Amino acid sequence: MADTRRRVKVYTLNEDRQWDDRGTGHVSSSYVERLKGMSLLVRAESDVQNKLAVLGSLLLESKINPNTAYQKQQDTLIVWSEAENYDLALSFQEKAGCDEIWEKICQVQGKDPSVDITQELVEESEEERFDDMSSPGLELPPCELSRLEELAELVAASLPSPLRREKLALALENEGYIKKLLELFHVCEDLENVEGLHHLYEIIKGIFLLNRTALFEVMFSEECIMDVIGCLEYDPTLSLPRKHREFLTKTAKFKEVIPISDPELKQKIHQTYRVQYIQDMVLPTPSVFEENMLSTLHSFIFFNKVEIVGMLQEDEKFLTELFAQLTDDSTDDDKRQELVNFLKEFCAFSQTLQPQNRDSFFKTLSNMGILPALEVILGMDDVQVRSAATDIFSYLVEYNPSMVREFVMQEAQQNDDDILLINLIIEHMICDPDPELGGAVQLMGLLRTLVDPENMLATANKTEKTEFLSFFYKHCMHVLTAPLLANTTEEKPSKGEPSPYNDFQTAQLLALILELLTFCVEHHTYHIKNYIINKDILRRVLVLMGSKHAFVALCALRFMRKIIGLKDEFYNRYIMKAFLFEAVVKAFLNNGSRYNLLNSAIIEMFEFIRVEDIKSLTAHVIENYWKALEDVDYVQTFKGLKLRYEQQRERQDNPKLDSMRSILRNNRYRRDARTLEEEEEMWFNTEEDEMEDGEPVLLPPDKSKNDDEIMDHFGKFIERKKLKDGDEKEVLTKSTLTGRQSPSFKLSFSSTSSGSSKSSLTSQSASSNSPGSPGSPGSPGSPGSIAKSTPHTAAITTKGGLIGLVDYPDDDDDEEEEEEEEDGEEKEPSAPLTKKSRLGS
Repeated sequence: MADTRRRVKVYTLNEDRQWDDRGTGHVSSSYVERLKGMSLLVRAESDVQNKLAVLGSLLLESKINPNTAYQKQQDTLIVWSEAENYDLALSFQEKAGCDEIWEKICQVQGKDPSVDITQELVEESEEERFDDMSSPGLELPPCELSRLEELAELVAASLPSPLRREKLALALENEGYIKKLLELFHVCEDLENVEGLHHLYEIIKGIFLLNRTALFEVMFSEECIMDVIGCLEYDPTLSLPRKHREFLTKTAKFKEVIPISDPELKQKIHQTYRVQYIQDMVLPTPSVFEENMLSTLHSFIFFNKVEIVGMLQEDEKFLTELFAQLTDDSTDDDKRQELVNFLKEFCAFSQTLQPQNRDSFFKTLSNMGILPALEVILGMDDVQVRSAATDIFSYLVEYNPSMVREFVMQEAQQNDDDILLINLIIEHMICDPDPELGGAVQLMGLLRTLVDPENMLATANKTEKTEFLSFFYKHCMHVLTAPLLANTTEEKPSKGEPSPYNDFQTAQLLALILELLTFCVEHHTYHIKNYIINKDILRRVLVLMGSKHAFVALCALRFMRKIIGLKDEFYNRYIMKAFLFEAVVKAFLNNGSRYNLLNSAIIEMFEFIRVEDIKSLTAHVIENYWKALEDVDYVQTFKGLKLRYEQQRERQDNPKLDSMRSILRNNRYRRDARTLEEEEEMWFNTEEDEMEDGEPVLLPPDKSKNDDEIMDHFGKFIERKKLKDGDEKEVLTKSTLTGRQSPSFKLSFSSTSSGSSKSSLTSQSASSNSPGSPGSPGSPGSPGSIAKSTPHTAAITTKGGLIGLVDYPDDDDDEEEEEEEEDGEEKEPSAPLTKKSRLGS
């Protein structure tokens, strides 16, 4: 078995000044030929907590540079920097191993192993170096009341120079000066010597900025730490001293909810709490220049917390007793609150751990039954206990949502819906007593994390997304939507009574629920679709459009907008069948001429329908709400919708032209290969005699056809066109919109030298169009106007043969832009025809 004295953890300091655990291994020092010098080598060990390391792999290979400053901290830490922003640390399991490696480092650098730092951290100027060389040691004045001012000035003068800081620190260590200063502190307090106390404040603050571990160990010892805090109470910038010691001794009480048998662990907890208090409350906020001087203090607290979590985690008896008392019905409320607060603090400490160690930590808690315990706690009436339990639950969800999901799905097989953990969370969100719903907002965020498919796992055997969402919509969704359904009934309140959704706290809750439902619409596809349509959820949501709180009306509108944005015909048919636009139009009209967010959001939704050309919704809106919207002329949205509707009706009245347009669009827009293959298969599976007369189909050219056969086909096409020329004119007459002139069409063929053929179609507006007519191509206000003629190519057939080629001058703006982009491509010779007939670009 490997020597435990050399067992170490390797840490690196990240950009946030936090230590990242790189793995556990065994350290040695040997000569490395490649690095040309003695080096520190850490080889990984194979254990449960070190998942990232491979057995025997190198975690660290670092040459002991003669000019690198190594620091020894807390007897078991060696810290150094290998680059400007790359700090390393070795944390030894035993002090003896740290001492051995430290001696090796000092031997290479020619230093005395008794020092705690081998080099200066910052280069000094030549003048400072000369001055310091002339005075090999720093002599401190006698520790007397009359010399405190002199000492304070000496400390302040030494801080800017790294070498002087080092000499000052060594002098303070060697002479046991700190304890002498603390004795003087008691004398000054007894004599009420305010000036002396102010000097001691400056001296102790300066000692903190020396950033020296050896000094911290003295100052943070059990016998000294409270006196150090006392010195820091007398800030000369304050008229009255602070009461830090009174707070720590009288107000802050250490509660041992479960007896801790290890005295070392107990002392470490006390020390960490007090040092954290010094850092957060006692020491003044460090300046930019002082912040790096306190890095050792940060490290001291960090490694203390890691040790505390590790020692508690290894004490199975302690954790077993903790969870047993948490879930015991006989435990009184005060005791349970203390237990929950301890567990919350325990989880908060775990945030200092690195991912692999945190994984082990939460697995230990899971094995101990933390989730069943939380379920019991959340079912209690005590608000403070539930609040602490919610914080613990948030740690679990944020770290591993899959663990929580797995637990609640297993739980559903044994318990009723009412007592499921996730339903308890939803109920606490709904019943949050806080007027601002602070707790509800936190719980909604946790629910959103749990139902987010992005963090759900998929394995070969099962899909977490499918299983959990099926569970959630079956067992939990009705609990989530209960307040929404209860507050949006069709019954109107009695005269003089306000609508329930107009209560501010209720409105806030409904807004939170709608936010989560909107998230579900975006990410849950058919689960939420079935629920909305079967439960008629959208109708109930749109009742909130009448709320006096604008944020609720906007949440309801956002929910509908998300549904429409999916462009799903199932949703569209549901909306049309129930006439759900009525609530939106009513809110729009009630808003009047106010130019606000509600006005803009409603217009944007109708504009989306127009731009995306959602035909079913366009027809529904115009046929049912046009009279209410026709006078809105400060935007062109509704007139544009009407134009879209008229174009649709026109094509429905003349299906031949509609088929022409569809094929033109098929040729104009490139579709993916899968769509083309499906259409080809449908065509080949359709018998010619099953097609109704006049039904448009695409000609599927045989790949074996050569150019001569294709030219022969076009010759026959011209003959048929002459015969049906009269029919075309009749069709075009029917397709003309009110106020628009019939477009003329020009068909031309050209043959390249290689014998390949190309067909082109030019759509030109009639020369008789007046420039000022509303529908003419030159009309600036016409939504369907086009600035110039654009060539297109297409082939159209019916059972009887080809009947003609056509383009529409009333295409929307988006189509015009795409046509202009294709102009350059259409002028080039067309590629050989594929299995689909593509005569266009």
